[in-house]
Amino acid sequence: LGSVIAYFTSAKFLLYLGHALSTWGDRMWHFAVSVFLVELYGNSLLLTAVYGLVVAGSVLLLGALIGDWVDKNSRLKVAQTSLVVQNSSVILCGVILMIIFLFKTQLLTLYHGWLLTLCYILVITIANIANLASTATAITIQRDWIVVVAGEDRSKLADMNATIRRIDQLTNILAPMAVGQIMTFGSPMIGCGFISGWNLMSMCVEYLLLWKVYQKTPTLAHKSAKVEASELKQLNVKKESDMKPAEGVQLIIEKDVTGFEPQQEKEVGCAARIAEPFITFRDGWVAYYNQPVFLAGMGLAFLYMTVLGFDCITTGYAYTQGLSGSVLSLLMGASAVTGIMGTVAFTWLRRKCGLIRTGLISGVAQFACLILCAISVFMPGSPMDLTVSPFADISARLFENEPLPTIASPESEMIFATGMPNLLNGSIAPANSDPEMSPESVPLISVSLLFAGVIAARVGLWSFDLTVTQLLQENVIESERGIINGVQNSMNYLLDLLHFIMVILAPNPEAFGLLVLISVSFVAMGHIMYFRFAQKSLGKQLFVCHTPDPKAAPDSSPPGNTSTV
Repeated sequence: LGSVIAYFTSAKFLLYLGHALSTWGDRMWHFAVSVFLVELYGNSLLLTAVYGLVVAGSVLLLGALIGDWVDKNSRLKVAQTSLVVQNSSVILCGVILMIIFLFKTQLLTLYHGWLLTLCYILVITIANIANLASTATAITIQRDWIVVVAGEDRSKLADMNATIRRIDQLTNILAPMAVGQIMTFGSPMIGCGFISGWNLMSMCVEYLLLWKVYQKTPTLAHKSAKVEASELKQLNVKKESDMKPAEGVQLIIEKDVTGFEPQQEKEVGCAARIAEPFITFRDGWVAYYNQPVFLAGMGLAFLYMTVLGFDCITTGYAYTQGLSGSVLSLLMGASAVTGIMGTVAFTWLRRKCGLIRTGLISGVAQFACLILCAISVFMPGSPMDLTVSPFADISARLFENEPLPTIASPESEMIFATGMPNLLNGSIAPANSDPEMSPESVPLISVSLLFAGVIAARVGLWSFDLTVTQLLQENVIESERGIINGVQNSMNYLLDLLHFIMVILAPNPEAFGLLVLISVSFVAMGHIMYFRFAQKSLGKQLFVCHTPDPKAAPDSSPPGNTSTV
């Protein structure tokens, strides 16, 4: 009994609990805000698309600056500030949305509708601020706090990373389902009120949990030069002769996070202050490029350039092929199960083969499963037709004055239950709706192979994701964790943004097969980059599998790092 109580009061468990509450609120909000914007703008997807573009662009441009802010301030201040800003923004957004739902008719008549437009801009802006604060929270908790709580025990770090991902997998499915049911059987306004109330309660609890974790882990209070110097043991530096920026690293290490700066630093001119964010942006990307795990991070980012996931694009395509909302919900549940299996596989493989080889095995497993997706493009039932111009849908709307995409009624209620608006043809009605080719008569071999590959690939995907995450945690010095992970987030968003642009350019179902093949190609390129990283790191021992010391995990260190942990 004592050991059980000790576990439930440990810093590790409190960190899990805080992350679960935070992630639950995040997933509810990310799902609901898109639905709210669709509902508000006459069932059009325009506002949702604008919101997605603003969010991706903001993280892409500000990721390095957010990470730099994380590095320059104390851990508790960063965690508490980002927590309060994030939840307060969501609460404020919820209140504004409730006002819009209540008084939309009156707002339309005021100032020729400009006041309503201003409200839309305000909602998107505040929601974007919430997402940026969420990014800061993820960087500081998942990339920094968790490393300090785990200490020098890398096996403990791997287990904690895997548990965090399991929490993510469960909340990805359960949170949208919960808020979707509330909005379906209640109303969007009730959904707004529920999310605002949840975030208010969650913010107070999370704030307390952060404080308790901080108290139970004294090393979290030390983010100074001495701590950073000791972290150099875990830094996989490139050859010191090649790295002239040693002075730059030393400058960061010597800078006290309490805010002390030399007197001459305070007397900077206006031009220097304006240039500082741009210099930070540049330095962040240069530092990211110089990291020994650069190729591994790029490999992970390339996996975001894909339509082979359970987002609205792939599920919308599946709906055009005759799959019902209930079947899609079951498939999403299956993907969560295989994702959790991936976290289990990661911890087992890491113990047996080491961290870097785990990434290799996971990459091969993911790519092998995605071969099924590539095969599905050429199977019976696939709508792929390369004779149809991928730009036909766009040109038709531009030159034939077709209306903006809308979500047809009465099926529009499905979006509240499943969150699957069909972005491929602008309507939630199936594309194969003519009498001669109804969804029921479409062969399901192609779509079945597609989803079999996507679901099975989640095992390798999440194991690979955890591998790269831990490589970044172990091989980036403490003083640069924030900015390097901020740039990594920017890279992820950049490739994610490119995949949405790809879909916008070729939105018709006939072109989806081509998007699948492009996605598989990008996944292959990502894993080739990781293979090159592994080859540089392990050399001739690349394919020699052994059981490493669980704490030392020496094979996770690229050449050039002669230190032992």
